[in-house]
Order: sequence, then C-alpha cells, then structure tokens
Amino acid sequence: MIRLLLADDQTLVRAGFRSILEGEDGIEVVGEAADGAQAVRLARQLRPDVVLMDIRMPGLDGLAATEEIAAGTDVRVIILTTFDLDDYVYGALRAGASGFLVKDTEPAELIHGVRVVARGDALIAPSITRRLISEFTARAPHPDPGPRLSALTEREREVMALVAEGLSNDEIAARLVLSPATAKTHVSRIMTKTGVRDRAQLVILAYESGLTVPGWISRP
Repeated sequence: MIRLLLADDQTLVRAGFRSILEGEDGIEVVGEAADGAQAVRLARQLRPDVVLMDIRMPGLDGLAATEEIAAGTDVRVIILTTFDLDDYVYGALRAGASGFLVKDTEPAELIHGVRVVARGDALIAPSITRRLISEFTARAPHPDPGPRLSALTEREREVMALVAEGLSNDEIAARLVLSPATAKTHVSRIMTKTGVRDRAQLVILAYESGLTVPGWISRP
C-alpha cells in the first residue's frame, strides 16, 4: 500500500487529488496539509511514502518544506506546480524532491507518477523535466566535479550521463547493449557511490558536476 500525503493550500485541489488517487488499488491518502509547516509536521508524524507538494503555499512554501522533509526523513516528495517553467522547480529538485508534475496533468499520469516515485525512482518526464533541467542548470554556479565522481568507473560515468538525459534503465540497457538488470545495477552502484537518494538527485549532480551540460551550451 502506497501511503500518500497531500499538501496544497486549496481545499478543492486536495479534494480533487484525493478523489482520483483513493480510487486506485494500492494507494491510501493518509493526511492533508494546507501549508508547508503542516506538511513537514505530518510527514514526520505519519511517515507517508510520498508527499504531493504544492510549491506555492502561505507561510512555509513547498520548496522550504521539501528541503526540511528530505533532510529529516526518507519520505519522497513530488512537487506540484501550475506552470511547467516555474522558476522554483529546479530549486525543488536540488532541495530533495523526487520529481514534479504540473497541476493540470491527466489523472493517469498523476497515478503513474505516484507509483514511480513510491518505488524509489524519480519522476523525470522527458517532455518537461529535461527542458527544465537544461534551462535552470545554466544558472547554476560553474561546474565542479568534486570528489563524488572520482569513485566512478568510466562505464558508471557513461550510465550516469544517460540517466541525466532522462533515460530509463531499459533505455540505458538498449543504448549500451546491456541487460536491464545490469543497467539497474550500475545505477544503484552510482547512487551509492555518490551518496544521492534517487535518480532526480543523480541528474542534478550530473549537471552540477559538469558531467553533462545542456545541449545548447558549448563546453570550453
């Protein structure tokens, strides 16, 4: 059973998400929060598997709430945003979010996103997230490989770069002519070596370290 916490300052929005998600087998809405502070408190108290977090809420906003939840629990956060080019989205991923969805997403995509994040993967939708990552990493400080990449083998760096492109394990396996199980093992080892919590954080690290750069930015 996937235990879910809804965090949005609009009662009708929470009711809409609840009606969609509670009708699905294996998903239980265990709580609702009307602001970021309440979301943090309930996340610590209820220990849901996933929080659906509105990024703009009164008081403590979704970005700050996500950072607190990610720092103090193993609860995974999906950011909800009205616009797919919201300036806060990249910051939310850096703060520890496992992905994001726009609020007008189709019900099937919402359900799929919850299931993906609950099983430990990141919600990296190529149609939106790749574009956002490319745009906002251009505003990040100068890339710094740091010590975390030094422990990776050449193959692991190659796999990490493909994760940053938004490829799934199956797609990575096809690209590198590996079995899906081997691709999954590589990704797991990379996450362990770099100390990241999920694929979203691995994508951020790939860009911030300079392992991957947006296609329209030329390397020096």
